[in-house]
Amino acid sequence: MTAVSAAAGAFLREINVSRETISKFSEYQHLLKKWNGSINLVGKDTLQDFWDRHILDCAQIWPLRPTAVKTWVDIGSGGGFPGLVIALIAADLAADIEFTLIESDHRKASFLTLACQTLGISAAIRAERAESVPRQHADIISARALAPLSQLLSISERHLGENSTCLFLKGKKLDVELTEAQKYWKFRYQKTTSLTDSGGTVLRIEELERA
Repeated sequence: MTAVSAAAGAFLREINVSRETISKFSEYQHLLKKWNGSINLVGKDTLQDFWDRHILDCAQIWPLRPTAVKTWVDIGSGGGFPGLVIALIAADLAADIEFTLIESDHRKASFLTLACQTLGISAAIRAERAESVPRQHADIISARALAPLSQLLSISERHLGENSTCLFLKGKKLDVELTEAQKYWKFRYQKTTSLTDSGGTVLRIEELERA
């Protein structure tokens, strides 16, 4: 396992994550390495940069959440990004938030279940397509590198609550995706440059409705 990177360590300390939780991230890294060969949870090369490429990349959405959050739904969780990372942080800093991680690949969903049990995380794992999961009425919907924005909004719409916030980790094509999405959707948005990729963006969306 690699040591905590300077950037990830500084960020986790800044948001007051405990040493115990940082140790759990190291356990998580071990689980990913152990299971990645058989399930292909993440790109093998990215595990060498685990702390920045995965932990910091996902953790950076935590400060962008609304202050009052009861339910958090993560779509297309894969190996746990960003949902499991955020659930670990929340277990330390806001244990009352209820998490649901949605992953249609049953093998990856099984890994998520194992990881939650091993790390002591309380989260519901749904091994289904997000379009088939019962409506969640979530306060927050998150996703990383799942689909073009317009499609992602269509998937998310089903699970919106009364005043939901969407937090999406997006890449270099975001401006093109925004232009396309605004043909079909109305929403208020905020862009925050990624801490781990100068071409990446954390996109916060509110007041989503069909155009």
